[in-house]
Amino acid sequence: MSQGGSTFAPLGSCSEVRWANCEENRTTVAEFLLLGFGNLHNLRILLFLLFLVIYIVTLTGNVLIIALVLASPRLHSPMYFFLSNLSLCEIFFTTNIIPNMLYVVLKEGGTMSVYACVTQLYLYSALGSVDCLLLTVMSYDRYLAICKPLHYNLVMTWRLQIHLVTWTWLVGFILMLIIYITIYHLQFCGTNIIDHIFCDIAPILQLSSSNTFPVQMETFVIALSLGLLPFVIIIASYVCIFLAILRIPSSTGQQKAFSTCSSHLASVCTYFGTLITIYIIPFKGRSMKLNMALCLLYTVVTPLFNPFIYSLRNLEMKASLGTYMFVKRENYV
Repeated sequence: MSQGGSTFAPLGSCSEVRWANCEENRTTVAEFLLLGFGNLHNLRILLFLLFLVIYIVTLTGNVLIIALVLASPRLHSPMYFFLSNLSLCEIFFTTNIIPNMLYVVLKEGGTMSVYACVTQLYLYSALGSVDCLLLTVMSYDRYLAICKPLHYNLVMTWRLQIHLVTWTWLVGFILMLIIYITIYHLQFCGTNIIDHIFCDIAPILQLSSSNTFPVQMETFVIALSLGLLPFVIIIASYVCIFLAILRIPSSTGQQKAFSTCSSHLASVCTYFGTLITIYIIPFKGRSMKLNMALCLLYTVVTPLFNPFIYSLRNLEMKASLGTYMFVKRENYV
């Protein structure tokens, strides 16, 4: 199995040898050692500060979005309701990865118990799935608003919003339980070194002495269902949206709509493109360094930019922020 990112590779004799040794010695791995960035340990202080700043900015941006949506009546609409759920998911997603990654970077490596590592993988996968589904729901909402404006209020009712968000969270966490339970029952013995910044599925399966083919197939099927299929739906929605924008008579209105939608689409393509490259497209020759860079783009960079792309560049969001700050300033004076 390639350590570089594709979890799909033929099971070789190495797994059989590890299984034989495990049966012979009766020793199992109790914890994993995360190596972090390997040769970049001499830059650990700089990397630590960089990721700490990114984490703080990500949290601040997403918390601000949730607070504004809750506080401002003008933001009580389906689009901002979905945005606030996306921000909540991003907070959980980055908090699951970055704090422990900061520790690994600062300490030049760190250990995690097998249970903690598999749990981090489960939360990472579940929250990532929720992210994908929320982006799909948001694209459907924009499709209705722009392409079916006369039917928007009739279709996008409060009841439908609650159903969409509830099922998005439930589907993400319930489906990933399948992979979590299967991995939890795998055997680990011999080496316990994970050359990665967090507990991802490829390096974990590489260390297993059990038959990992069922987990590989589960991962592939779920990645297709919650990764590739939502991406196709989002692209189809944005094609319809762009065609509708072209029919807008005002060139100013077209430019404004294109600017907003193109930013959203760029973020979606970056997010899903990285996800599909890592977990769906088999690339046996991909190096661990490249895989780690792709994971950073997916887990750190995209959550950092999402608050700016989806909300803080929005005129209504900025107007609500300005109004709230102005009222607070008046009250203070």
